[in-house]
Amino acid sequence: MALLSRKPFGKIRDDVPTVESDQFIDLGAMTFEGEASSGGKGMIKIAEVYRYEDLADITQPVYDGAVMMIDYSPIANDTESLRRITAELKAVARDTNGDVAAIGGNYIVVAPNGVRIDRQKIRGGFR
Repeated sequence: MALLSRKPFGKIRDDVPTVESDQFIDLGAMTFEGEASSGGKGMIKIAEVYRYEDLADITQPVYDGAVMMIDYSPIANDTESLRRITAELKAVARDTNGDVAAIGGNYIVVAPNGVRIDRQKIRGGFR
């Protein structure tokens, strides 16, 4: 009978750690094995451009292998700056053997080598 009085897979209550209600785990600070690094391949980075000079910081992650999603709505009315910025982003895509495409009226996506941007929209069933 001694065998039946113990639960074979149960834990003794003293072995279970208690969690305080004011404790938390910062998931952003955690890293896991096999996870991509903060600046390399497999990352999608988001940026906002206010002037042509901002491109030096914005384009570097593309050279490092990240996909860059750029919000250009702050300068959407400045056609000369927008023309210079799009020409520079096309050159970055050409340098990296990547791809560049405008999405809607506010975003440009620049992808590095090995990533292509599909220009066909996937639409829902209601038309």
